[in-house]
Parts: sequence; C-alpha cells; structure tokens
Amino acid sequence: MSHVSKTRDTSDQDRPEPETLQTRTDQNQDPGAASCRILRCNSDFVAATLDLGGGSGVGGVRPPDGATAVSRAVVNAGYCGALRSYATCTKRMARACRGDLAYHSAVQGIEDLLIQHRCPRAGPTPQPRPLPQGTLSADDCLYERSFLSREGRVPEYVHCGVFGDPHVRTFNDDFQTCDVQGAWPLIDNEYLFVQATSSPMKAETPIMGRSTALTKITVIFKNMRECVEQQLYQAELDNVPAAFADGSVSSGEWRGHRSLTVSTQSPGRHAEIRASHIGTLLVVRQSGRSLGLSVLSPRGVTQAFGPEQDLQLCVWGCPASQRLNTLRPPQPPPPQSSLPASISAHAHCAALLPARDVYYQACVFDLITSGDLNSSTAAVTALHDARHMISEQETVHLSLVAAARHRRPPPHLTLLLLTLGMLGIVSRA
Repeated sequence: MSHVSKTRDTSDQDRPEPETLQTRTDQNQDPGAASCRILRCNSDFVAATLDLGGGSGVGGVRPPDGATAVSRAVVNAGYCGALRSYATCTKRMARACRGDLAYHSAVQGIEDLLIQHRCPRAGPTPQPRPLPQGTLSADDCLYERSFLSREGRVPEYVHCGVFGDPHVRTFNDDFQTCDVQGAWPLIDNEYLFVQATSSPMKAETPIMGRSTALTKITVIFKNMRECVEQQLYQAELDNVPAAFADGSVSSGEWRGHRSLTVSTQSPGRHAEIRASHIGTLLVVRQSGRSLGLSVLSPRGVTQAFGPEQDLQLCVWGCPASQRLNTLRPPQPPPPQSSLPASISAHAHCAALLPARDVYYQACVFDLITSGDLNSSTAAVTALHDARHMISEQETVHLSLVAAARHRRPPPHLTLLLLTLGMLGIVSRA
C-alpha cells in the first residue's frame, strides 16, 4: 500500500491485529478420512443448551425465591452434561480435524468452560435432540420460495463488492478504501463466513512504495440442518477453482435440489457459487494481479449475526484506523513511475468506465499506487458484477460524496471470550 499517495482518516497507532482463521486440514491427512465436521458438534451443543436459561431459571422463567439455588444447580448440571457431550463429539472428530484451527479453538474452549463451571469429567450427557418431524417442506431449502411463502413478498437483496487495493462497497452502500494486510473477515453470520487476505505487492519504484492486493479468498458455508453440511471454498491468486475444497461442484441435495453449486465462465480465473438455501450468490474473479469478490444476499441473511461477530468489512466497513481518505485522490505518478509517460491515470480510467463514480476513483487510485495498467481491470469487473446484482440501476454508480455522507461507524469491537464467540456460532430458533 503506497504511503505517498494515501492519506489516513486517523492515526494507525491503535491498529488492532486482524483475526485469522485457518480452515485447511493438514496436508498429510489421510485422504480417505472423514471431512472435518466441527460445526455439527457446535450445532448439537447449541441445541442441547437452548432450554437452559441465563441463570434466572430453566427456560428463562424466573423461579420462586426459595427455589433459586435448586434451579441454578439444575441449569449447571444440564450445561455440564452438554459440555461433556460436546467434548465427546470433538474427540470423534480428532482425526479429520487435526489441522483445523476452529476445531482446536473448540477443544480449548470446552476445557476452559468445564473448569469454569466446575463440571465433573464423568457424568450423564444429553441425548441428541431429534429434528422436528414434518417441519421442513419442499421449499425450506430454497430461500426465496420459503420467504415468499412466509412473508408474501420477495426478500430484499443487498450487494457487497471487495476488489483492488482493497476497496469495499458494503451492504449499506458505504464505500471505503482500506489499508489492511493479512486475513480479515468480510462476512461472518449464522450461515456464512467469508475471509479475504490482502498481501503487499512488489514495489514498482522506491517512490511509489508498496501497494496491496487481494491474494486469497476463503468461504465457509455453515451447517444448516438437512439443507447443507459445512462446505469450504478457497481461491488464491492464479488459482480460482470451479470446485469446493473437496473437489465437488455441488453439495446439499434436498428433494431434487442442490443447495450449493459452483460454475465458471473462465476456468482458473472465475467462479460463481450459488447457495439456494440462503438465496446468496458469490462471484470470485481474478483481475490482473488481484482477486475480487462480489456478493448478492438477502438482507435477512446478512443481518443474522450476534454481537460478538462485530468485525465484518461487508457490513461495517474497515476499522477506523485502517480507512483511507478517498475524497483526496492520489497525486499523479512521479516521473520514476513505471507507467508510460503518455498514459494519464485519469484519462485511462475514464476511457474504461462510464461515470466518475467510486469505481472510477478506485481505478485511478489503483493505477497510480501500483503503476500497473492491469490493475485498472479490478474496478471494471467490480462494476460489471454490481450492474448484474443491483436491481435499482440508478444506485449502481455511487458517488464518493454520497458514500462518505452515509458512512456508518462500526460498533465497538467486543472481546471474544467464549468458544461460541470465537467460532461465530449463533443458535437458530
């Protein structure tokens, strides 16, 4: 990221360390071993504790004064039983999950909670909760049909785009350029986790400094009853596969429908992932030497997260100390730039893009900071996807002034103290 042409909104002295999540299993794992299904253990634990109140009584009903101690003992005994069952489930997953950071976080979290609640290591465990019979119809794994049947209208869809050095158009139509490196969560809700890794690119000249680019995108579809089991997709620079990490191109078959499908229009450089059970479309592209991600999702899905999931670039934008002031455009490149003398960044981007909007500004920004003509294609493809995903075409060409005026501050970043918080788990009603 260039430190000559980029102006920070605030000082970065309080820069937080970004969260990371390693989801690949050990390279030496037996290929015949079962896939890691730690989210299945998590879901069973959540289900087992749904009826336990928050300390005020079983099921959240406050007991009579004389029964408070007894009720708390009952709740704690039930919670300890659920923890023991959780521990047993993780032990069964030990071989398949030995290289999964989420699995090891769960194991450590269970150990801490057993000690905190003074739970005996041996004792009764709850039986797995049977799924309700007859509650899933043929449309329950087809989000739009289910929503239409339930609400009498189609859901509201929102768009997020992340591209270039990197630029973020949030679900709320805020637009930001971010000075972020490493792995950062773009989306983290009840159904979906998306993480992007931004890496420094080779400096073109000493004056230009360093620019960054998206070099890796990780997508985790979380377990959702009969509709789909946990599925992983990963793309890296020069390797955008049209398949999930296990080699499959579809997943989650339910009554003749597949919840997840992957397709491509340009093998190795483009992937389109459709998740019908959550009504979501994700498009991963490589443009020049950078990856880009475009997402279309129902607003209800994007808002299905708890207070501990408060770092999501597609929802809140970048943390304040990582935001760059895009209202002050970069200065023209110095003579030492690798751009040809005949090339004007502004003229080049104006020829590629139809309006002087946020995509034009992003194009100019990337072209000047990287000195690479190919960097301008990231904004072009991001605009292409936005046009196809945003139904109200008059809102596609977002202006920088409007983006700044409607910018929403992120919430206070809470500490992730519990295992469920670290794993981003929210119980489903």
